[in-house]
Amino acid sequence: MLYDLIIIGAGPAGITASVYAVRKRMNILVISKDIGGQTAWSGDIENYTGYQFISGPELTAKFEEHMKKYDVGLRENEEVIALEKKGSVVSIKTDKAAYEAKTAIVASGKHSRELGVPGEKEFKNRGLTYCATCDGPLFTGKDVAVIGGGNSALDAAIQLIKIAKHIYLVNIKAQLTGDKIMQEKVRESKKVTLLNNAEVKAVLGDKLVTGIRIKEKGGEKTLAVRGVFVEVGLIPNSEFAKDLKKNKRGEIEVNSYNETNIPGIFAAGDVTDVPEKQIIIAAGEGAKATLRAFKYLTQQKT
Repeated sequence: MLYDLIIIGAGPAGITASVYAVRKRMNILVISKDIGGQTAWSGDIENYTGYQFISGPELTAKFEEHMKKYDVGLRENEEVIALEKKGSVVSIKTDKAAYEAKTAIVASGKHSRELGVPGEKEFKNRGLTYCATCDGPLFTGKDVAVIGGGNSALDAAIQLIKIAKHIYLVNIKAQLTGDKIMQEKVRESKKVTLLNNAEVKAVLGDKLVTGIRIKEKGGEKTLAVRGVFVEVGLIPNSEFAKDLKKNKRGEIEVNSYNETNIPGIFAAGDVTDVPEKQIIIAAGEGAKATLRAFKYLTQQKT
């Protein structure tokens, strides 16, 4: 089957793109490893218009409900491994099948950056995790460490304040870089110890995590913790799109119309070089990408 549009990813950008596409009566397919993307991992969300407060999993459920209301064709648990344009057709290969479309939107988001230190791989899912929303409850009443200083790290710390006994917030930079209101929530809690200018050198443990070794100006020391939450940034899921132009961070470069360097292939959300990575921005970019793809198809027919 030759689809009008294939959307890669089902986070805020991909789901919004799919809703707009179905309302345009386009024949579409959505391919994604999961539903919700980074939104599903978020904790408390207080800046998404229409919701004064909603959790990441709850907002993800709303997105999925909206998408499925329109009976969108979905291939879940499939990973795209290749994307290329041959003539007027966009070819997409996954780990399970191959598809073709007249246009495509890459909305594949990002994934967690690793620390790259000894012990990280050995203790992954054995005390070390990249998702406070998913795994936080496993560390109820325990001392933990959150690695990072941006919004993701602050969000993780805020979630863990309600769960853990004590939280060490280990930030390699001199100052926190996340939103001021989130910084205030973290600083107000007596359960959080902030360690700026501190670098993780190793994750320690036996069968499970027992601590981390960090380096500060005064030298190295060990923090006895049972959980390590890594929140040091995200990497674009763009490796499969080898022909698309990217910046030095691996983000797909798009113009204001969400067009890439290849006509007929568009991109939206966190996988692109759009400056701010926010749920509401990703959703808006997804809508823009579909509208442009629809116009592209109309012009092609003409």
